[in-house]
Amino acid sequence: MTAVPLAPGAPPVSRARALAAHIVFSGGIAAEAVVHNKLRASLTSLGILFGVASVIAMLAIGNGAEQEILAQMKLLGANNIVITPIIEQKEGKNEKDDGKKQAKRFTPGLTHLDAQAIKATLPAVAATSSEVVINSVITREGHHRSGKVVGVDASYFPVMNLHLAEGVMFADRQLTNALPVAIIGQGVKSRFFTTESPVGRPLKVGTQWLTVVGVLEDRKVSTESAKSLGIRDANMDVYVPLSTMLLRFRNRGEVTQAEMEVAAQQGNSNDADSSQTEEQRAEMRNYHQLDKVIVQVGQSSDVGAVADVVRRMLQRRHNDVTDFEITVPELLLKQEQNTKAIFNVVLGSIASISLIVGGIGIMNIMLASILERIKEIGVRRAMGATQRDVLAQFLSEAVMISLAGGIAGIIVGGLLASLIQRLAHINTIVSASSVIVAFGVSVAVGLVFGIMPARKAAMQDPIVCLRYE
Repeated sequence: MTAVPLAPGAPPVSRARALAAHIVFSGGIAAEAVVHNKLRASLTSLGILFGVASVIAMLAIGNGAEQEILAQMKLLGANNIVITPIIEQKEGKNEKDDGKKQAKRFTPGLTHLDAQAIKATLPAVAATSSEVVINSVITREGHHRSGKVVGVDASYFPVMNLHLAEGVMFADRQLTNALPVAIIGQGVKSRFFTTESPVGRPLKVGTQWLTVVGVLEDRKVSTESAKSLGIRDANMDVYVPLSTMLLRFRNRGEVTQAEMEVAAQQGNSNDADSSQTEEQRAEMRNYHQLDKVIVQVGQSSDVGAVADVVRRMLQRRHNDVTDFEITVPELLLKQEQNTKAIFNVVLGSIASISLIVGGIGIMNIMLASILERIKEIGVRRAMGATQRDVLAQFLSEAVMISLAGGIAGIIVGGLLASLIQRLAHINTIVSASSVIVAFGVSVAVGLVFGIMPARKAAMQDPIVCLRYE
């Protein structure tokens, strides 16, 4: 049997139908040949299968890593600059003068005034947020547990992308008058308010009774992400207005009589210091009013320049003492993203080698198949098949073998990505685009590596083929 020839003068619709019939006819003959040699076709498609599966798995790992970085950026907030205090002072300029070490200069430490000055001075800054954190004990109806009290200002929640599940945010009157109110996380709610809404209910934190005015939405943060990004689990925090924290809980910017007495005891006796933990000793040395200042920049392109200006500005305000550290999380995450992207390209390139090897295998098998089927080619040519018919037949076989390996590779790649996520605890995402790319690559490999054997089969002399033994 031969395909219907395409008449040069036929209408476009007739030519399209004839072309479709030609493709279907060639595909049917190719399918018969593939089914007749199932074992050989299966072994040939293994190279494509492993190649496509590797590419799918590598793309899934890359997509998972990118999604994780984007989630981390969302946790940190957009275009944020983080300023954290350093307890041990470092002189900004000459450390020595004529061979003698200079006396330590006075510095007020990181204060709320610094945050206000940054917001008022730099027009590129959209908002600044101050934060003070202390350890305390949360108590209600006989239940108690340790927790953290966080003093924040009005900008903290929008800057950190924290939203309320119920209740209201702090009102201006509560922020300025140091009222005993609090916003709690979901973890605090689940432990102390199991059967009722916490809004409007009292909660004792340390020695202070606070009225809960709001509850934050649940935001899951893994331990690894919290440690690497320097953020806390907001679900277990109690948030109070910054003025409430400084007035009712702790203000390191003020020296109290108790602190002077403790300092005097430490000066007279070394035993008192040895009985304290390292955390307690660090807290005694901590003179910074704030534990963190977050500067949100309006445009991402201005983040680097604003960070440099903020550094110089704080240097002057702190009497040229470098007792603070400035980090730009977004830049660090973007650098990590670029590194992972390069790593994924390398892994994808290595995985693509399997596709090339599989394509070479298809070409070798098809070339060997021509020698076995010379009689068949001669008979088809003698019955009226054109070179184009033979070319379409062998090219269809190569594409079918490659396509079968590609489809199986997509399934295996999805299973491999799921297995990697379970065993290695690496987030993997098999996207539709990666499946489409893998499908297209498998077809392309069949076409590219099948064209030469198909052309060689089509160029065979039918007389020689019929005489071949």
